[in-house]
Amino acid sequence: MTTTRRTALIITAAALGLATLAACSGIYTLSADVQTFGAWPEGRKPGLYAFERLPSQQGDKRQDALEDSARLALEKAGFRPATDAKSADILVTLGARVSALDRAPWDDPLWWRWHIGYANWRHGFGRGRVGGFAGLDLTEKRYDREVALLLRERASGEPLYEARASNDGITQGDAALVGGLMQAAMGDFPQTRPEVHRITVQVGAK
Repeated sequence: MTTTRRTALIITAAALGLATLAACSGIYTLSADVQTFGAWPEGRKPGLYAFERLPSQQGDKRQDALEDSARLALEKAGFRPATDAKSADILVTLGARVSALDRAPWDDPLWWRWHIGYANWRHGFGRGRVGGFAGLDLTEKRYDREVALLLRERASGEPLYEARASNDGITQGDAALVGGLMQAAMGDFPQTRPEVHRITVQVGAK
């Protein structure tokens, strides 16, 4: 049987509902798979940025939350916030997606919890437990989490830099985790690496 995927959330801040999520306390390490594209002009300074929104995103507090999650990543890369879009050098478009993954015990058998299953096999097989694996969570979910940033020159509209970062886990994540993914996505800037590669960041660190 193949793994059943269903999209829990689509590429939009509104679906993420970050405004209702509390940031994690403390500092922790986050690793993400990253891809970066474009041709940031050699010698060009990061400059002033402003977020660009679709008409449907205007006045959306959940979009505010997604933008808040990206600010630290942009500022660590050397960008500074503009007072308004007209005074910005760079316009930034954001996207985020979380996909729910239903897992069955027969998917990827090498990754079963053998340390639990073996004990149950010895002591509980044939006693009404599923295959003797009483400790195996048959309904466990995992979530694929991804963010994307597109940086365009305001004057010309030319796209200069695109960055994506993703990881997975047993929760949808919160605003702090999304911020960490944003930092990982901008970790190559101004260089680009289109191939998937791993970047690790400290979440909660200023």
